[in-house]
Amino acid sequence: MDSTVELYGAQTGNCIRAAIALEEVGLSYTPKLIDLSSGAHQGTDYLALNPLGKVPVLVEKEEGREPFVLTQSNAIILHAAGKVAGRLLPENDRERAIVLERFFFFVTDVIAVSHAAFSLRGSNMQEAQTILTDRMLATLETAERYFDRDEFIAGRAFSVADIAGFTITLSVKSELPWPKLPNLSRWFAQIEARPAVQRGLQVFNKT
Repeated sequence: MDSTVELYGAQTGNCIRAAIALEEVGLSYTPKLIDLSSGAHQGTDYLALNPLGKVPVLVEKEEGREPFVLTQSNAIILHAAGKVAGRLLPENDRERAIVLERFFFFVTDVIAVSHAAFSLRGSNMQEAQTILTDRMLATLETAERYFDRDEFIAGRAFSVADIAGFTITLSVKSELPWPKLPNLSRWFAQIEARPAVQRGLQVFNKT
């Protein structure tokens, strides 16, 4: 049965991650730009989709069924991966476990810390923000080790781990000591040049 997919979002790292995943698996979807500056994410219709008023939100509609709604970017990424076997998650159990381990390395050890630091901005807690930011950057730099033998974050193929790693690296690109990170630098340039990644980067770009 045919279904339609809508991705509500803005030009944020979480939304870009979700869009890249959909682009990489070739899933047809309609982007719905949410203007955060105007408070569109706090409107009644949007809060009906996500009571927290956060982006992104994926809505999958199929005739005769209730709309399927996801409100977490990482759930959207993994949902997209499940659409095409082997595309973003290996079918081999051990290879898949490595991909997920490194995906969650970025999600929990890097991205979550970065979000915590961001939440302290404007809360008159500059010292705490600096501590968290420094910890996040130091942890991200350790990803250099992942490329000793492999082309991608978790092996020989592009995966969900590369999506998570790329978007957080992009957000702190100017703060990283690139001369000390030749492997990460090579990987970042390679991922940034992927056509699906380029499309995902532009999905919510209002300009």
